[in-house]
Amino acid sequence: MNAPMKHTSEITDAEESLALQEAQSVTDSDSATEVAMQNTLLTPRFYTTDFDEMDAIDVSPVREDWDHLIAQMVADPNKGHFKKNEDWDTVDWDGMEPELKKEFMDFLISSCTAEFSGCVLYKEMKRRGNNKDITQLFQLMARDEARHAGFINDALREAGVAVNLGFLTQKKKYTYFRPKFIYYATYLSEKIGYARYITIFRHLEAHPEHRFHPIFKWFEEWCNDEFSHGEAFALLMKTDPKLTSGINVYWIKFFLTAVYATMYVRDHQRPVFHKALGVDPDWYAHEVYTKTSKLSEQIFPITLDIEHPRWQPGLVRLQKANADMANAKGLKKIGAQIRAGLAFVSLITIPAKKHDVPASVRLEPVY
Repeated sequence: MNAPMKHTSEITDAEESLALQEAQSVTDSDSATEVAMQNTLLTPRFYTTDFDEMDAIDVSPVREDWDHLIAQMVADPNKGHFKKNEDWDTVDWDGMEPELKKEFMDFLISSCTAEFSGCVLYKEMKRRGNNKDITQLFQLMARDEARHAGFINDALREAGVAVNLGFLTQKKKYTYFRPKFIYYATYLSEKIGYARYITIFRHLEAHPEHRFHPIFKWFEEWCNDEFSHGEAFALLMKTDPKLTSGINVYWIKFFLTAVYATMYVRDHQRPVFHKALGVDPDWYAHEVYTKTSKLSEQIFPITLDIEHPRWQPGLVRLQKANADMANAKGLKKIGAQIRAGLAFVSLITIPAKKHDVPASVRLEPVY
């Protein structure tokens, strides 16, 4: 008799998890995979980098915090968590309001692609590296991201679609980033992911009548994985003071502005989704920015001034220009692109708020 097939939530090796998900992909949907394959300014990307440079990192300066974090991740508190159980309510996909279904599926596909892109990057670092500290970390993070992607795909299959993750690995375009840009972008992605998930989770705790899908019940443990991954990138940056000083502070400001602005524009493309959650996108953005800014003080010497008079109007202009770009052609499209560029310049030229970075980056999730 054949042994029962493992579930992705139980698997501790990212390679094994991906092999299982690729085996499942024969039934997955071309339409969902096509959405995941898109490469725009707003869609999640796949990244590659200088793996030799990352393999040369010496974590000795942060050894105590490093060992503490790795021990937490090795303990694997979320093993077995990311699968359906008795708390998974039946979803009436056929009865769901069409526009909500469309926006929610777009949210799930985008989230699945983002989680999987992290898995692919982390798995590649583990495969190519020889530095035990670094390869162990990236193996653990790849494990978590593979579970997340598999869990979202399980939810999508209920609606009759899913993302063919094996196809994405082979065919999606990869963007090269220098290691320091990987640190800035991925650190912010993980921390803002934590802030987004925990804000939605706490909101739905208080207003369960807006929880229109059971996947939101899993957001607390999910965001704690994101939190741990952000801690890891903070420690990687802490090993080299140059990464958060001098000219690199300008790069940090660029990535902060770009990540915040991208989130604002993307979320405003899903008005029906946010209305169903009972969440105003402007309120939600400010909550997430506030949490992320506070968290990023652990390693970044600046935060954005999200209370500045130019901040919110700049986001609104950027969002409107992006919406116009999607429907325009010719000179109108060029005009919308220029307006979007000017709005971004207005945002990035707002003076940043400076502060002293603590000696230890270590944080615990409290929101």
